[in-house]
Amino acid sequence: MSRTVVIVDDHAMFRTGVRAELGAAVDVVAEAADVDQAVAAVLAHRPEVVLLDVHLPGGGGAEVMRRTASRAEGTQFLALSVSDAAEDVIGTIRAGARGYVTKTITGPELVDAIERVASGDAVFSPRLAGFVLDAFAGTVEVAAVDEDLDRLTEREREVMRLIARGYSYREVGSELFISVKTVETHMGSVLRKLQLSSRHELTRWASDRRLL
Repeated sequence: MSRTVVIVDDHAMFRTGVRAELGAAVDVVAEAADVDQAVAAVLAHRPEVVLLDVHLPGGGGAEVMRRTASRAEGTQFLALSVSDAAEDVIGTIRAGARGYVTKTITGPELVDAIERVASGDAVFSPRLAGFVLDAFAGTVEVAAVDEDLDRLTEREREVMRLIARGYSYREVGSELFISVKTVETHMGSVLRKLQLSSRHELTRWASDRRLL
């Protein structure tokens, strides 16, 4: 019998793509684009698995889990995110997710991850599993990273990470479905909030904090 799934992501094209990749292997009972929609869908359908983006309008994936934790017993959360940064992975697992995979995953791999999470297993992309082990071993200073990142909005974090990885403003805009001018505005805000003066300094800042 197919596992029941809710897909949560603020990009409609991505949700459509995931649904197509999953095909008839699972039963997608609902989709949601923000925190409020996600909470409503989870409580209405009580799916076995929620495919949950980490960065969402209205508070992020962690907020969805917080608001449904006591009212959706039996529902497991599997993070499906473009981000493979340590603080996103660790924060999401601490919020209650049973697994975390990145959007480079293939359709068959995602179907397998859904089945495993629904069965009670924890599922991680290989590189991400190391972050979780490091965090629980005490080798990642999560609190210090969070304090810096708390100054940034969810969108600023996304822009910061892509710019630090070497993306051009145009590439960032294409990735996040925003204009180049909006990318420039976010970048200026990031540099100001983090008290940095250049893209080079931002890359070093992000690298030092294992955000790349």
